[in-house]
Amino acid sequence: MVTTTDSAEDAERLARGVVEARLGACAQVHGPIRSVYRWQDEVRAESEWQVVVKTTTARVPGLIAHLAAAHGYDVPEIIATPITAGHSAYLDWVRSETGREPGGQ
Repeated sequence: MVTTTDSAEDAERLARGVVEARLGACAQVHGPIRSVYRWQDEVRAESEWQVVVKTTTARVPGLIAHLAAAHGYDVPEIIATPITAGHSAYLDWVRSETGREPGGQ
């Protein structure tokens, strides 16, 4: 799952929130990146920070809802791409970390 935001602080807040809620096992913040886009009939270029969240298919709907509610943008980028393969121990860890309720053992 990927989203972008306009500050490093907001990106870390979003990353921390999804991990604390166990909607993602890990969230990485990258940036600044430069985004060029059209918004309200104007081409803009802005610095943004990207948040990449490692999660499971089962957690995607909750993660989308969480990010949409916590995000500062009117129309936030929230997109999911499937994991087609990976290191089995890492994928087991992602499933373990996202398969419990927050604070659960």
